[in-house]
Amino acid sequence: MNINILAIESSCDDTSASIIQNGQILSNCVANQEAHKLYGGVVPEVASRAHQANIIPVVDMAIKKAGIDKKDLSAVAFTRGPGLMGSLIVGVSFAKAFAMSLKIPMVEVNHMMAHVLAHFAEAPKPTFPFLCLTVSGGHTQIVMVKDYLEMEVLGNTIDDAAGEAFDKTGKLLGLDYPAGPLVDKYAKLGQPIFPFTEPKVDGLDFSFSGLKTSILYFLKKQIKTNPNFIQENLNDICASVQTRIVSILMNKLKKAVKQTGITEVAIAGGVSANSGLRNAIVVTGKELGWNTYIPRFEYCTDNAAMIAVTGHYKYLKGEFVGQDVVPMARMKL
Repeated sequence: MNINILAIESSCDDTSASIIQNGQILSNCVANQEAHKLYGGVVPEVASRAHQANIIPVVDMAIKKAGIDKKDLSAVAFTRGPGLMGSLIVGVSFAKAFAMSLKIPMVEVNHMMAHVLAHFAEAPKPTFPFLCLTVSGGHTQIVMVKDYLEMEVLGNTIDDAAGEAFDKTGKLLGLDYPAGPLVDKYAKLGQPIFPFTEPKVDGLDFSFSGLKTSILYFLKKQIKTNPNFIQENLNDICASVQTRIVSILMNKLKKAVKQTGITEVAIAGGVSANSGLRNAIVVTGKELGWNTYIPRFEYCTDNAAMIAVTGHYKYLKGEFVGQDVVPMARMKL
């Protein structure tokens, strides 16, 4: 008998639904929200209202693309947290109602665990144990993955995340939201000629607040003497910022490999779509003898396929939740 699971992801501003059958992804549909570009960032109320409009069509599309009927579903998996509370409420409420109507069980999923398990959506897949650098707009972590559902956070950000540093830099440069991909685009055309200091943080933890501040002061100082500094040096500024962010991430990752002796190394999360980081882990892996794993772009950003994979393994262990489950804006891995 097939195990068919509908997965729903609504932690931020993307509404996504996916169908997984016996561990194989059959569909992965995402509805993006363009409205946030007008505000230069995600507006929680706008996001939650858009989820309400998008969730039924996206789920319907995922089921149709998978070629199954809703009565064939075995369970519903959903993102419980972390994320924006309003956005999570929409996804969790829909999952509860959908599961109740079909009389099938529900599986809650931690969004950050799902980013790590996105590596099991398709081959090649890492072997246990492996290290995963999980980098997004809200999180920066180094995770030791011992099994599908057994993970230990070795390092975390003590303030801002790497993705936030990319987006805030882009905002300072006058780039549209989301600015991270644009910083990456312009960085490819420039050279890292402007020095930014790497923060000194003990252990495997990260800090990006100081870097953001140094970028702000650097730009203010340069603009005082040359009002057109950003326009004339945009590519080199982006290259310099990206090089420093990537070096911070990679230096901590190399330290984690040295401390643990684990050479199965992966990256995950929205920032793992960054070309500088993807290139750096490949080059470093070849130099140091790592086996490296990089997800396809489709599985880097928020998507329901990663929720589906996590839901599949939790289903196999019988880890279900009841109708009294509530979303959690803050949720530890």
